[in-house]
Amino acid sequence: MPERLSPAAQALIDAPEHALHFSAASLWEIAIKRGLGRDDFQVDTWLLRRGLLDNGYHEIAIRGEHAVAVDHLPPIHKDPFNRILMAQARVEGMTLLTSDSTLAQYPGPVRKV
Repeated sequence: MPERLSPAAQALIDAPEHALHFSAASLWEIAIKRGLGRDDFQVDTWLLRRGLLDNGYHEIAIRGEHAVAVDHLPPIHKDPFNRILMAQARVEGMTLLTSDSTLAQYPGPVRKV
């Protein structure tokens, strides 16, 4: 849904010098919330994953190293999905783009867009 992205986020995503990644954790969160009947999570995760891969995004699996890194995060955000995304960004040396003001408070590789 590019129309929901801020212009800053869209510019970063469109920049050819940036490699784009997505986390299996995001698909997991969508699947759970869709299963709960949340109106804001109605995308088909199979189609979303295929679309991301077809458009050049690289998938990041959740590894034990990521799970352990969660233990070293300050208790800024309560959401376990956001915490694993932050841990993955730190472990992988990637910048996490977010519109979440709370998530953006973490020190390290996170940018609010």
